[in-house]
Amino acid sequence: MSNNPQLAPKHLDCSDLDRHMGRPLTPWSLKESLHNNDFRRWAQAMHYPNLLHYDAEYAAIGRFGRLVAPQSFTIAAAEGHGACPAAVGHIPDSHLIFGGDEWWFYGPRLFAGDRVIHEKIPYDYVVKETKFSGPTCFQRGDNNYYNQDGVLFAKQRSTSIRYRRDAALEMGALDQTEDPSWTDDGLNALETRKLEYINMMHELGHGRRRWKDVKAGDKLPARVFGPHSVASFATEWRAYLMNLWGSAYRNQDSDPVKLGFVGPMAGWEMDPVEERTNPENTDGAYIGPSRGHLFTRWARYIGMPRPYGYGASMGAWILDYLAGWAGEWGCVVHCNSQYRGPAFSGDITIMTGEVTGTTVDEQGRNVAQVGCKMANQSGTTMATAKAEIELPV
Repeated sequence: MSNNPQLAPKHLDCSDLDRHMGRPLTPWSLKESLHNNDFRRWAQAMHYPNLLHYDAEYAAIGRFGRLVAPQSFTIAAAEGHGACPAAVGHIPDSHLIFGGDEWWFYGPRLFAGDRVIHEKIPYDYVVKETKFSGPTCFQRGDNNYYNQDGVLFAKQRSTSIRYRRDAALEMGALDQTEDPSWTDDGLNALETRKLEYINMMHELGHGRRRWKDVKAGDKLPARVFGPHSVASFATEWRAYLMNLWGSAYRNQDSDPVKLGFVGPMAGWEMDPVEERTNPENTDGAYIGPSRGHLFTRWARYIGMPRPYGYGASMGAWILDYLAGWAGEWGCVVHCNSQYRGPAFSGDITIMTGEVTGTTVDEQGRNVAQVGCKMANQSGTTMATAKAEIELPV
C-alpha cells in the first residue's frame, strides 16, 4: 500500500446496484422503419465491404433476393449500444467502457421496412481488482431484440466495465499517448493485406461454405483494417441510429448524473428535452460520456492515452468477420466476445480465426466452432471470441 495519500486505494461504491438487478428498463424503439441506406451506412462504418449489404444488384440474385442487414446491425438499432442494462445504478465518480458481448441469434433477419423493439433487463455484477483502475465493477445486462411481429430474433448479454476515473489516472496503465507513424510503403502494404479477406468473400460469392468441408485447424483469412482515426471513429458513431437527431422515442433511464459519471463527462446523451432545444448537446459526439472517443483531452480525462474506438464496434467487427467467412447461407448462432483493450487512433486491427471443431448441436444444427482474435500492429490483443456458426451441409 502506498504511503502517498493521493495514491491511496480508491473505494468503488456499488451499493446502489442491487436494487436494479432483474428489473426491466423502459423498452426502446426507433420512430421509423429500417431502410436499405441504414444497412449501407453501417457496412461502410464497420469497414465491412460485403456486397450483400450494400449492392442491390448483387443481393437481388442471392439467397435473400434483396439487401439484408448484417447480423451485427442489430446493435445499430439499439439504445446505448446495448449497454444500458449493463450500466444501471449509481456508482459515484465513475466512468464506463465496454468489456464484452455475448450474442445469440435465432434465425429471422432484418430487411428494409422492419422495426426493432429493444427490451433491456439488468442481469448481475461483480467487483474485481484490475491493473487499469484498481477496484472495478464488471456489470452485465440482457438485451432482447424483437421485430415488428413480436419475434425474438437476437439476444445480447453486454458487459460494461465501470471504474473510478481518478483511480485509472493514478494507475497509469495506458500511457502510449502518440499515434504510431506509418510510411507510404507501409500504408500501401496494408491495402494489399486488406484484400485477403475481401477476395475471400468475393470468391465465395453466393456459394455455400459447407459444414462437411470444414474441419478443425482450418484457418480463416486475416482481416485487416485501419489505421483508425478520429475520422473513422466519427463515421462509426454516426452509423448508430440512436445518435441521429429525433430518430427514436427517448426515455429517462440513462441520465449520466444519476449513474455517477464525473463532472464534464456527465452530459446527457439522448436527453429527450435538450434534443428539442440544442441536439448537438445530446448526440454524444461533442458533449457527454462518449466524447472521450473523439477528443484527446477527454480521452485522457478518463484514463485513455488518446482517442479510441467503440467497444460495440469491436463486437460488430467480430460478428462481421465470422459472418463474412460463413457466407450468406451460413449464420452466426452464438458468439461470446471479451474486449481487452480498445482500438486507438493510429493503430490497425488484425483479425485472425481458426476452426476449433465441428458438431451437431442440441437443436440439430450443423455448426462450426471458431475461435477469433483481434490484435493491433504490435501484437497487443484487443479482443478474443468463441463462436458457433451454422453452415449448410
